[in-house]
Amino acid sequence: MASILEDLDQITRLEVDDLKLDMRPFDIHELTQEVFDSFEIIASEKNINLKFAKDGYSSIQVIGDRGKIAQVITNLISNSIFYGNVGGETIVRFYILDEIVTIEISDNGPGIEDAFIPRLFERFYRVEKSRNRNEGGSGLGLAIVKHIIESHKQSISVRSTVGLGSTFSFSLDKSQGNNNTLYSSRGIPIK
Repeated sequence: MASILEDLDQITRLEVDDLKLDMRPFDIHELTQEVFDSFEIIASEKNINLKFAKDGYSSIQVIGDRGKIAQVITNLISNSIFYGNVGGETIVRFYILDEIVTIEISDNGPGIEDAFIPRLFERFYRVEKSRNRNEGGSGLGLAIVKHIIESHKQSISVRSTVGLGSTFSFSLDKSQGNNNTLYSSRGIPIK
């Protein structure tokens, strides 16, 4: 119950644009690795492999509220594990085009029927209506994710094929800082 109340409070603040963002540069690849590390045990219980699309991503500097973006990535990876198939995988890809970085989180789970996708980011909307409220989350996670990304003046989308999996994509502004200055995932300049 406390978790649902926290989620409701957060989404209410997001909807009235009352959430203050701590915008600064940080390394999105490093942050994603931290989220992977936090899910290592849970993913291993379902034998789900968490990985990047390619080895050797270098530092990818974006501008955003690191804590809020961590919440976005955490929610999307958590969903990919919770709804994913045993023995599946979750893959994260980064695309840089001009001044935008697109982050994709894909799984090879059961997928989502086209009819459900338009309502996926609504409050309390749950694809599996038969699911008990004690299983899974509050039904607010994707609504919160959407509001966080929109508060960054960006967008989030999903594409899915039943039986093959789903891909959630969102974008962030690329850091425009001094090209010689790198920032840690926490936004601290690295000398």
